[in-house]
Amino acid sequence: MSYVPKIDEGACSAHGDCVDIAPGVFALGETAEVIGEGPDKKILKAAEACPALAITVLDSETGETVYP
Repeated sequence: MSYVPKIDEGACSAHGDCVDIAPGVFALGETAEVIGEGPDKKILKAAEACPALAITVLDSETGETVYP
């Protein structure tokens, strides 16, 4: 299984928690953005840490939402 993070730019408040947890996956500008891939565990942890709930995590094989 492989996770794919998606960011809702309208919901993102640019707190940067995702970048702190998974810097190879996320970068921060005016909002967070996905810049690469990383371990599923870190992607999920970053999404769970987002105070704005702006990160959705999808299963790349099934397309199903893993989080939230």
